[in-house]
Amino acid sequence: MAGAETTRDPYAGKSPAAPLWTADFRFFFTARTTSLLGDAMLPVAITAAVLHAGYGASGVGYALAALVAPFAALIIFGGVLSDRFGARLLMVVSDAARLVFQLVLALLFLLGTPALWQILALLALVGAGSAVFQPGVASVTPRVARDVQKANATLRVSESVTLVLGPSLAGLLLAVSSPAAVVALDALTYGVSGVCLLLLRAVPMGPGPERDGAPSFRADLVEGWREFTARTWLWSVIVVFMLWQLAGAGPATTLGNSTLVTDYGSSTFGLVMSAFGAGSVLGGLVAIRLRPRYPLRAGALSMTVWALMPLGVALGLAAPLVAVCYGISGVGGAFWIVMFHTSVQTHVPQEVLGRVHAYDAAGSLVMKPVGQAAAGPLAGVAGTVPLLFVSSAMAVVTCVLLLALPAVRGLTRAER
Repeated sequence: MAGAETTRDPYAGKSPAAPLWTADFRFFFTARTTSLLGDAMLPVAITAAVLHAGYGASGVGYALAALVAPFAALIIFGGVLSDRFGARLLMVVSDAARLVFQLVLALLFLLGTPALWQILALLALVGAGSAVFQPGVASVTPRVARDVQKANATLRVSESVTLVLGPSLAGLLLAVSSPAAVVALDALTYGVSGVCLLLLRAVPMGPGPERDGAPSFRADLVEGWREFTARTWLWSVIVVFMLWQLAGAGPATTLGNSTLVTDYGSSTFGLVMSAFGAGSVLGGLVAIRLRPRYPLRAGALSMTVWALMPLGVALGLAAPLVAVCYGISGVGGAFWIVMFHTSVQTHVPQEVLGRVHAYDAAGSLVMKPVGQAAAGPLAGVAGTVPLLFVSSAMAVVTCVLLLALPAVRGLTRAER
């Protein structure tokens, strides 16, 4: 077990009811919101830019994969680097690097038609930068906010809003400017994020004194794994969610989205996804107010309503009812995310938090592309509707499995 945190806590002695909107949290909130808005805009901008360059749908697929694959492959190493050199330093370096890489990409599109390998290489570097950045989010949040649950819920509301507004904003900008200009504008969001992170005062730029004489990179990696596996509630949740990503979320995303576009139309698809985003905002607001004694138990119960999302599509409900199903699912999913992230950030020692978060993020992501990729071929054999029913049932199965685990249902809330 890692030792206790030795870096001075700027919020030590304050109650959990201390004001959330301190100067540091405002800077961090602005950094995250701006960065998340850019992340939400980027797939739309890249899709338009690649199509405009003449590489077709296959080129778009390669480009989006190049952005995501390095993130999933490198986030564990990003967690080690974050704990080793300091979360804030790594996040600022990541923002600066992604700003440069994306501006170079925008310049290539502006000057002509870049080779596909150039696009893929630069997007892969952006994805690698995100893998270095993400573990720091878990480490910084408890340092800038005494009330970790309220901070996570507020950030979740922000993320949900950006997921709704980002693609729409990118679409509007594409209507009045070139794809290269939108890619460049999106790059500037990393600059804003980096500046805000530089202005933080509660978070040291380096690793802190508890990392003096730090062991080797391999030893750090092993220690992170040991801390992750030492918490039965944590690795159990990840194992259960690997199954959910494979048989629940994967098919729901691929088949649900495809069915909405083909059977209901693109405009309805946009309406439904906006309803999901609005539900996620509501779920975050609920998480700000509701503070259950057993957060994972409450979060697991909230996941049952996620079943409505694929169920509404499978039943062929009218578009407004499908939108309601997606909205309710968004509430449950957002509430679970806040409960889980808060549990990780308040039960794991600060000095290993980046690595532990990286392991849980990697585990949560690893089966998602498998489920998404397998859904299409399986639908050709078993049919789309039966697989959507399976996806819906998996939400209930997930809840039952989580509640059946004493370490999960019995985990009590803790204050950092």
